[in-house]
Amino acid sequence: MSRFWNPLVAGLHPYIPGEQPQFSDILKLNTNELPYGPSPRALTAMQTACDDSLRLYPDPTALELRKIIASTYGTTEDRVFVGNGSDEVLAHAFRALIAPEAPLLFADVSYGFYPVYCSLFGQTYQEVPLNDRFEIDVEDYAVPCGGIAIANPNANTGHAVSLEALSRLATLQPDRTIIVDEAYVDFGAESAIRLTEEHDNLLVVQTLSKSRALAGLRVGYAIGHPDLIEGLARVKDSFNSYPLSRLAQTGAAAAIADEAWLKQTTSQVMSTRERFVQRLAGLGFDILPSCANFVLVHHSAHEAGALLAGLRERHIIVRQLSAPRIRDWLRITIGTDEEMNRLIER
Repeated sequence: MSRFWNPLVAGLHPYIPGEQPQFSDILKLNTNELPYGPSPRALTAMQTACDDSLRLYPDPTALELRKIIASTYGTTEDRVFVGNGSDEVLAHAFRALIAPEAPLLFADVSYGFYPVYCSLFGQTYQEVPLNDRFEIDVEDYAVPCGGIAIANPNANTGHAVSLEALSRLATLQPDRTIIVDEAYVDFGAESAIRLTEEHDNLLVVQTLSKSRALAGLRVGYAIGHPDLIEGLARVKDSFNSYPLSRLAQTGAAAAIADEAWLKQTTSQVMSTRERFVQRLAGLGFDILPSCANFVLVHHSAHEAGALLAGLRERHIIVRQLSAPRIRDWLRITIGTDEEMNRLIER
């Protein structure tokens, strides 16, 4: 511990991102990146935007991007917030929209950043166990709390919660913010965005890092009631008024507008996922049903650590997570058909 640190820093346990290997001939299936490139329209738009205007600050409100997002989802720009990746949007939501006097609730197996943000902001939290099928039961969240964070599909299992269940949850907790983290929603689940018109306590967060193949651009957004959006904006403008660069705003707008590319690439991933699951099952693996661009797998005859090491020797990287209930499971990103065949055949 450095003598210069704020005491809070010593108690933090930062989120550990997936490894970004630097050596060649690697099959990287550990960080849920899309195997197909970004929308060509987005790349062209960013190349065109590389001009003298970069000497100017970007629009701090990202109005044009928010209009594109609003139009895409049939809402209005006052119900849209954008940030530097969905991680930053989630951080602002944890800071702005969770009641500090009671714990934030989230699943015991979920996105690892949730407890990190709580520690950073001094927010107490309570992990709610998934059921025996690794599913979220919203009735388990009908307890006093400061708010709720639901990854849907769940960040490390791939399970999705139905819109009916999310609507029920919003009704059970009418005075608390329900954050629905939809990082993987485009791979087979149904977005809760339309529910935000019915429930003023529901905030839906999405990212361009997964289904739109722009993890390197760092753009995320939230959709919800204008009161929730104003709370997020107050935190943003007290921290960083210019979170999205001109290039990020331009590229994001073009990517979101290119719905044909989104449908083409996500359909390819879903088809590959189903074929891969069938082949894994034939090898004796247990695989959780997934609506994400990854699968969580387990083999009763082989420890996850041994499988992880064996794949790494073959220059294939997957991910073993630390949550106790899934410590003997591996999370495998869905790549191209050729990449998944390489994993199976090794």
